[in-house]
Amino acid sequence: MENVCFTCLKQDVFNNYLHELCTCWLPSLLGTRHCPLLGVQMPRLSSSAITGSREKASWKQKEDAMGEASLRKRTKEEKSVQNNGPKTTNLQKEVGLLSGVCIIVGTIIGSGIFISPKSVLSNTEAVGPCLVIWAACGVLATLGALCYAELGTMITKSGGEYPYLMEAFGPIPAYLFSWTSLMVTKPTSFAIICLSFSEYVCAAFYSGCQPPNVVVKCLAAAAILLITTVNALSVRLGSYVQNIFTAAKLVIVAIIIISGIVLLAQGNTKNFENSFSGTQTSVGAISLAFYNGLWAYDGWNQLNYITEELRNPYRNLPLAIILGIPLVMVCYILMNVSYFTVMTPTELLQSQAVAVTFGDRVLYPASWVVPLFVAFSTIGAANGTCFTAGRLIYVAGREGHMLKVLSYVSVRRLTPAPALIFYGIIATIYIIPGDINSLVNYFSFASWLFYGGTVLGLIVMRFTKKDLERPIKVPIAIPVVVVLISVFLVLAPILSEPAWEYLYCVLFILSGLIFYFLFVHYKFTWAQKISRPVTMHLQMLMEVVPPEKDPE
Repeated sequence: MENVCFTCLKQDVFNNYLHELCTCWLPSLLGTRHCPLLGVQMPRLSSSAITGSREKASWKQKEDAMGEASLRKRTKEEKSVQNNGPKTTNLQKEVGLLSGVCIIVGTIIGSGIFISPKSVLSNTEAVGPCLVIWAACGVLATLGALCYAELGTMITKSGGEYPYLMEAFGPIPAYLFSWTSLMVTKPTSFAIICLSFSEYVCAAFYSGCQPPNVVVKCLAAAAILLITTVNALSVRLGSYVQNIFTAAKLVIVAIIIISGIVLLAQGNTKNFENSFSGTQTSVGAISLAFYNGLWAYDGWNQLNYITEELRNPYRNLPLAIILGIPLVMVCYILMNVSYFTVMTPTELLQSQAVAVTFGDRVLYPASWVVPLFVAFSTIGAANGTCFTAGRLIYVAGREGHMLKVLSYVSVRRLTPAPALIFYGIIATIYIIPGDINSLVNYFSFASWLFYGGTVLGLIVMRFTKKDLERPIKVPIAIPVVVVLISVFLVLAPILSEPAWEYLYCVLFILSGLIFYFLFVHYKFTWAQKISRPVTMHLQMLMEVVPPEKDPE
């Protein structure tokens, strides 16, 4: 068969769909033989005509399959926008070791360590235990990431926790994870990061006063649009942007750390004397300090969301984890040490932007570089979040847990464009409310609920999936410790400050079961009738097709 132009193929599909709409769909929906679009009375079909129409429909399906095969053939013969190799309609392996490390480091280090690294100190009330907890949280994050390294090399599918929960416990826990992540935790996190970036940028233009909310929200929406567009255009471009912004944030981290070392060498060690005196030793305070510290390390699992696009995942996934997370841990500890060389614990707790205060006292008159690079750091974290979260939507759509069109791949760009656009739209909607920080705080326990469930799945599969190949196998004690810590972190905020909002969050998570049984398990025909034309129109509009093959 000759190669088919995609534009011509779209026109043929549209013509066939329009004919079907006029002759079958509208008359049947309206209960009449009159077509409102053609303005004619449609004849009643005899049984032989119905049989003939079925044969034609069968032939039409064969033609569509031949046309899709022709499109596949054409895409293989063309060159991809992503690289110079043959073009295939699935996600390409564009992420190497350096990009993998940058995704981990760039997503974990956002704006928190620069603006308000006081969540741990406020619970410990002393410098010594504060630094100890920052280090302990880094070790715990590394242990959790090692468990994910075993899972990622055992089940080489993108989507983070989703495929692991699917393999260990079945579709319902995996669906509840995707439901919670895609509707609340992922888009709200993306929205908050972009709002932080917007507030930091707007502050430079509204010196001495609060920037208008409309301006802040419009700039945040523009940031979401820009980041979504970059990642929808090219996987390689998105990884390049991530590498650049990660390098920028490491520059400002290095400036702060080197300045702190110089100050320590000059004898500014007063705040480290008797650093354990006045330590808060209650179980509740220590648990909240650990909880806040581990929240600052959130993002250690991001590389598991793009396993299918990682070159040589058996080598690069664990290596990126081993290089990335300890690097973040060292940066966090040394930055806190640098802050304490120029600020007392009380001054650090009172500062609205700790890095800016440090810059004003140490780097003046070049202190302007701090807010500039903090903005770079924030936008880099937002880009990493978008880059990885879009793959969760893509994989959930591929498994039938979301709209099928969300699993389609751009023919020209080889990116999960529908999934990324959907993610950007949901994040933009969350910008509209006045305050979504409280929503994220109440749902944060759900993150550790799914982390613990995923690592528990690792333990379960040690006994139920013994035949699976495991290039990396961590000692069984590591996942056991991670599960116990996850249980502790789920219960700690609820027991320390009980609130009805936690119950509402649990009810929202369980409400996903309604949609699961209606649209996934039973697959009502009326829902498919609605989604079919929508999918067809979106497919023609965005020039996307189903992935050529599922990963092995």
